[in-house]
Amino acid sequence: MTSAVTIGQMAPDFTLPRDGGASVTLSSLRPAPVVLFTYGADGTPTCTNEVMDFNALLPEFAALGVVVLGLSKDSAAKHDKFAAKMGLGMALLSDKDSQMMEAWGAFGEKLFFGKLVQGVLRSTFLIDGAGKIAHIWKVDKVKGHAAEVLAHLKG
Repeated sequence: MTSAVTIGQMAPDFTLPRDGGASVTLSSLRPAPVVLFTYGADGTPTCTNEVMDFNALLPEFAALGVVVLGLSKDSAAKHDKFAAKMGLGMALLSDKDSQMMEAWGAFGEKLFFGKLVQGVLRSTFLIDGAGKIAHIWKVDKVKGHAAEVLAHLKG
């Protein structure tokens, strides 16, 4: 599936609930660059690995002035439990009805154990300090992905 957003376009703004009871508005984070990654669900093995990989690299992202956000369909309350259990330092956003992920091309038809299903299409978006989409990754393998994103930022 091709992304609904494209490199060079302004990132569609959103305000979504996050763990901790607050919300995040994408445009309010400017001029910081943002790495936004989508994942299936809190606590599942592959998704947990991806979240933990980004979490482990948070100090390096922060040193570059980059905000890292995780996004799934899980509720903010479920994110609270997951973040507390795993000791996470990044915001986990909730897109319960998947509207934002659909608009960004990160939710749709995919193969899951040989069946076509509707679900989260694991994706990572780099939004530059001006609010434009600077890079898009469609993620097939989680292992090493967070490091790949960090390496891209370091040039």
